[in-house]
Amino acid sequence: EDMNVGEICSRVVVVAESNTPVQQAAKLMRDQHIGALVVTEGSAEARRPIGIVTDRDMVVEVVAADVDYRMLTVGDIMSERPATINETAGLFEAIAQMRSGGVRRLVVADAMGRLLGIVAMDDLIPVLAEELSALAQAIRVEQRRETQRRP
Repeated sequence: EDMNVGEICSRVVVVAESNTPVQQAAKLMRDQHIGALVVTEGSAEARRPIGIVTDRDMVVEVVAADVDYRMLTVGDIMSERPATINETAGLFEAIAQMRSGGVRRLVVADAMGRLLGIVAMDDLIPVLAEELSALAQAIRVEQRRETQRRP
């Protein structure tokens, strides 16, 4: 049975509202050691992702643009309509979506569009490595069998 995105995504997502000051968001990202936070709206039980802010957004939209960060909110610099994937999607679907969207992370949502987690390329790599290792093992076993059958 194939693993799905919901099984490997990180369920601990750091979120912010769109009116959060950029500096506060940057401190949150530093304190939590994360490279992205999900911008949400709605109550805690039914949070909907409306954007995403990455450390790169901070650099490109704030530092490089030479704007006064004290005037900016997360809503000003977030990428709207973040790349989102359903929790039931398979890993290869996630990879395909990352590739086509040119993104390193996907927001994971349930069927109602509520925020469940976030899945990063870094989460997929160990899982895929394990799959490849199992495959390599199966090939070795098969080759050994073949050798024993036909000396």
